[in-house]
Amino acid sequence: MAKHLFIRSALTLCLLWSYSFSAHAQSPAASSSTDPIATIWADMTVRVMTKAPKNTPTYGSRAIGYLGLTMYETVVHASPKHRSVFSKLSAAYPLPKPDKQQEYCWELALNAGQAYMLKALYSYTNREQLIDSLESTLRQRYVSRVSPEVVERSEQFGKAVATAIYEWSKTDGGHEGYNRNFPPDYVRPVGDGLWVPPLIGQSNTKTPMHPTWGQNRTFSSRNSKLPLPKPLVYSTDTTSQYYSQYKEVFERKKTLTTADQATVLWWGDDPTETCSPPGHSYNLATIAIRTSQADLVKAAETYARVGMAVADAFVCCWKVKFTFMVQRPSSFIQHNFRTTKSWGPSWLPFFLEPPFPSFYSGHAVQSAATATVLTHLYGHPFAFTDNTHVNRPEQLPDYFYTYQSPAPGKFTYSYPDLVKPQIKYKARHYQSFWEAARECAESRLMGGIHTRHDNEVGLAEGTKIGRNINSFRWH
Repeated sequence: MAKHLFIRSALTLCLLWSYSFSAHAQSPAASSSTDPIATIWADMTVRVMTKAPKNTPTYGSRAIGYLGLTMYETVVHASPKHRSVFSKLSAAYPLPKPDKQQEYCWELALNAGQAYMLKALYSYTNREQLIDSLESTLRQRYVSRVSPEVVERSEQFGKAVATAIYEWSKTDGGHEGYNRNFPPDYVRPVGDGLWVPPLIGQSNTKTPMHPTWGQNRTFSSRNSKLPLPKPLVYSTDTTSQYYSQYKEVFERKKTLTTADQATVLWWGDDPTETCSPPGHSYNLATIAIRTSQADLVKAAETYARVGMAVADAFVCCWKVKFTFMVQRPSSFIQHNFRTTKSWGPSWLPFFLEPPFPSFYSGHAVQSAATATVLTHLYGHPFAFTDNTHVNRPEQLPDYFYTYQSPAPGKFTYSYPDLVKPQIKYKARHYQSFWEAARECAESRLMGGIHTRHDNEVGLAEGTKIGRNINSFRWH
């Protein structure tokens, strides 16, 4: 990626931005000179998220919430039928308003606003030069079309909107959350059926990720007031619903096909390797925009709705996770199901286990929230091709398959207990956003890290969250 910084040709730079990230490879509207400015900034957002150190789905969801909102509020006045929604979010931080008697270039406003917000949210990643280069390149598209006064006015407006929203963002509880991903002072509750850190997982930490994230402010006040769904009652009785749910996970791993494995890995969105689930959802918004050739304001509205819905989904989900602290399937299965292994972990899921409680599924809730807002905007059915991961290596890194135990008594454990899969990350085709959301949820059961109850509740809660975002008066 660093070599991109030294390419001086603006045309070449645009080409790289259009095709270096996989979403551009298939999009019907992508090109170096005509790609909409909103989608180019969304691509850069996903790219920065993918390479960000300390990347987490929680912080990533927050970032796209503010980036999407900023994009919408910088261009909303370009459309006579659209309304600003910010006053419904915050009365204490009023946004600047454009002078109705003056001319603006709304693309330049968006350009300045996105550059400011992306640098502010990811300042710790040292990506300023990359972001500045994109802002400068896109700026050249428009400066020759309008007067210098319009250029300055537009850019000042975009930056002013972004600055106001960023200042408001500092009060939500998640500001610079990347500095406290795994707070060392967190005391984990202990008891039957409660979450325990995985022996082998996506992180080596024994502290859960962002245990207080559920206390953060939501974009929709309605989402903060949603009743907390209840998990199943813990039981080791073989006739109980709880036991049956975990047994299904145990049995499902035995029947995984190569196609199943590909599905699990496609939706895995491990934040240490990819743009994480929020980035995947933001890219689905991009695909919808390009497929439908949405105009500037509808594109911005799409990113705002998806971003805020996904951000609220993670806050709501984490509130529930750390209220009930439900164990992952691996810990229940290891203690309650017989296996033939006499050394090492007795049972491991196919997919690496994330470092936080199980109930309910974060993938399911954010996918359902995304499907709810995208379906409202683009209809059902809506055929599209998801190629978020088509440029990923076709073979997983070695750390996914082996575990070196700590001294003393070192041993190496093969992970997972399957033939090392040769996965090809091929674009996946769907007839609706809900088809994709349900597949995403099901992949978590197939991966061995969620029960069916986790997924079903996540889908139901995500629907409520998305509807509350849709209920703002956008038009």
